[in-house]
Amino acid sequence: MAAPRRQNPRMDIRPEQLADGMTLRLAEPADAPALAAAFAENRSPWEPYRPDAFFTAEGQRGRLAAMLREFGEGRIVPLLLVSDGRVAGAFTLAGVVLGSFRSASLGYWITADFQGRGLATAGVERVCRIARETIGLHRLEAVTLLDNLASQRVLEKSGFEPIGMAPRYTHVGGQWRDHRLFQRILHDDDPMPARP
Repeated sequence: MAAPRRQNPRMDIRPEQLADGMTLRLAEPADAPALAAAFAENRSPWEPYRPDAFFTAEGQRGRLAAMLREFGEGRIVPLLLVSDGRVAGAFTLAGVVLGSFRSASLGYWITADFQGRGLATAGVERVCRIARETIGLHRLEAVTLLDNLASQRVLEKSGFEPIGMAPRYTHVGGQWRDHRLFQRILHDDDPMPARP
């Protein structure tokens, strides 16, 4: 007897329009060149070390292929913010766990030329709605470096609350850096269907 397949969160994640002609949608293999260009033009002090191959179309093709496999297994939801063939940002739900936990970790970034327009906040709000209404998650968590105040403001405006600090959480900029932890409770519904 074959093992049961895990539920795929793709249920019906459709593209969503945000302000300024932006579309939030699932990542696709064809996005590799535009994603590589966005990463190469926006190397961030908030990100961990990335090898040079990460900033190439080939490197992004491999990364997207791995993410889309995990998406098919229900473990990750890779979303891109796009406009006219350009990648303006990304929102990822990683470590998706269903059952009685029903939680995931949210990560996001916006390219420098699209920052300051409210797109991060709008995107986080949409991803929270997808997490609740489409995937059925109860809770999202997010982390930021202690000095990434802009990202903390986005989370707080989107209903996340600080829940603590994680010492030496991620290796960034050549050292293990402390991070602030946030969470948003999406709902308190019973995660299990009623039994007959």
